[in-house]
Amino acid sequence: MNVYRRADVAFVRGEGMWVFDEKGERYLDFAAGIAVNALGHAHPHLVKALCDQAHRIWHTSNLYRIPDQDRLAERLCANSFAERVFFTNSGVEAIECAIKTARAYFSSRNENRYRIITLEGSFHGRSMAAISASGQEKLTAGFAPLLPGFAQVAPEDLDALEVAIDGETAAIMIEPVMGEGGVRPLSTEDLRAWRALAGERRLLL
Repeated sequence: MNVYRRADVAFVRGEGMWVFDEKGERYLDFAAGIAVNALGHAHPHLVKALCDQAHRIWHTSNLYRIPDQDRLAERLCANSFAERVFFTNSGVEAIECAIKTARAYFSSRNENRYRIITLEGSFHGRSMAAISASGQEKLTAGFAPLLPGFAQVAPEDLDALEVAIDGETAAIMIEPVMGEGGVRPLSTEDLRAWRALAGERRLLL
């Protein structure tokens, strides 16, 4: 099943920032696995860590305590704003979790707040909830009816955001740097304004 219009090249090996095709041709890896391989390819330290773990144990699930995961969570919290960490396997799983968390937060307070506002041109993944959140026609064509509870506003229009917020709004979901929208970073001023407005209106961001 085709997902993308694929280029007629197959990469069989990677080293640092370079990938190599079946003929040995070298390419600078600007795609980085669609931005998930930021650490490059085959770094000896990472290869050793993966091999060491494979020799110990592969998987136990989150039904049990996982010491390495605990240590990573502590480091993430110590170096960010977060107090808790929820690990997922992919970006779209993280988005689904964020949507569910926002709705569950207000449900637990007996408040009927479920709507989530996103940015026009945003991309949050290809699950039903994610394409409904993005609202882009190229993503949603053929998948109607979309899931309700999402609205989109222009990325730099704070007035439109204020108008879009109503008594059923639970959260604002944004990409600080939009990818599908054209690699458009939101300014620090805009991000601070969105953060302030979310706080004033009791919204999750």
